[in-house]
Amino acid sequence: MCQAYQVSSFEQAEGNGSEAQGATDHTRDIAEVPAVEVISTAAVHLMSAAAVKLGLADGPDAQELKDLDEARKLITALAGFITAAAPEIGSQHAGPLRDGLRTLQLAFREASLIKDEPGKGPGEKFTGPVA
Repeated sequence: MCQAYQVSSFEQAEGNGSEAQGATDHTRDIAEVPAVEVISTAAVHLMSAAAVKLGLADGPDAQELKDLDEARKLITALAGFITAAAPEIGSQHAGPLRDGLRTLQLAFREASLIKDEPGKGPGEKFTGPVA
C-alpha cells in the first residue's frame, strides 16, 4: 500500500492530478476493506476460474473452455491459499471456502480420464486425500 501511495504522490508531482487522485481514492478504498474480505474474494476468484477450466461454466461453450491442466494448477493454488489463510480468517469464513475447494477437487476427479492416486490429486498435498 505504501508503494501505491508513493506512486500517487509521484504522479501528482508530475502533474497527472486526476490520474493520481484516482489511484489515491483506490488506495483508500482498499484500506477500508477488511483482510477477511480480500482473502475471501481472492479465493472466490480462484474457485470461479477453476470451475470454468473444469468445464462447469454456464453457457453452450463450457466444454470448449475445459482445460484440466489449468484446473489442476488453480485448484492446487486455491488449496494452498485456503490452508494458509484459514488460521487468519477463522473457521466461520474458512469452512465455506474449504467446502468449495472440496467440491472442485471432486469435480476434477470426476472429469479426469486418468485417475490420480489418493493424495495426489490437485491440492491434496495441502488438504489430504479427498473422497
